[in-house]
Amino acid sequence: PLLRQWQRQPSQPSTTSLMYPLFILPPTRTEPEPIPSLPGQSRWPANELLVDFIKPLIARGLKSVILFGVIEDEHKTADGRFAECVRNPVAEAVILIRQEFPNLLVAVDVCLCAYTTHGHCNLLHAKTGEINQPATIARLASIAATYAHLGAHIIAPSDMNDGRIGAIKSRLANEGMASRVAVMSYAAKFESCFYGPFRQAAGSAPAFGDRSRYQLPPWGKGLALRALERDVNDAADILMIKPGLPYLDILAHAHEKHPNYPLAVYQVSGEYAMLYHGA
Repeated sequence: PLLRQWQRQPSQPSTTSLMYPLFILPPTRTEPEPIPSLPGQSRWPANELLVDFIKPLIARGLKSVILFGVIEDEHKTADGRFAECVRNPVAEAVILIRQEFPNLLVAVDVCLCAYTTHGHCNLLHAKTGEINQPATIARLASIAATYAHLGAHIIAPSDMNDGRIGAIKSRLANEGMASRVAVMSYAAKFESCFYGPFRQAAGSAPAFGDRSRYQLPPWGKGLALRALERDVNDAADILMIKPGLPYLDILAHAHEKHPNYPLAVYQVSGEYAMLYHGA
């Protein structure tokens, strides 16, 4: 029902429009971990502590969450294969939340940065260190299928690879999940220092280099509009602009160009921290 409400045009901001980001620890942890870079926020184990945290939020009107895994170093590999394991923290949380809160919409971030030893959003060629796009897209589609089968309502790929939306949609269709899972594309994702607190929270900072080669440059309006068009053509269900505040012009252009698509705006960790410390 909530996904159908989001199709309403024009949209009306309300609690049904908000999605709470949750950083998920393994269920073996016995207490939450405060996040120094995000005052008032914590990482939550995928157990009863998470359930107790979510309950009052739902009572106050929360309708949806998005999950990000916090992965222990022993499970990080060059190929990020733990991302599609049904025992990783996000997978455990999807199962738990669907059991405890059947009416809560669950979205999962699909990316490799938190699961790889190198901390990049892509698989890399071992010899050159260059992005291995075909292998990356195949892995992302496999991860998406895993979460879909566990009960996630929304798959949200945040890697910015060309073709990954189409590959994910095809994989979901081939596994009979096309009508059960929506795909929310991080379509216009700009490189930004606003991501710093998130990377500390999720343990997903790159071990070398940066992500400027596969995220949009701050001045890249044309690239952003083409990326939105690309993901529309690949049948994305929801389009996202990230970060939010610096790119309201891109949001306006996206609404003008694609008025029939739900638009998501990600108020990222640095924006949250800025507002918190400025209040």
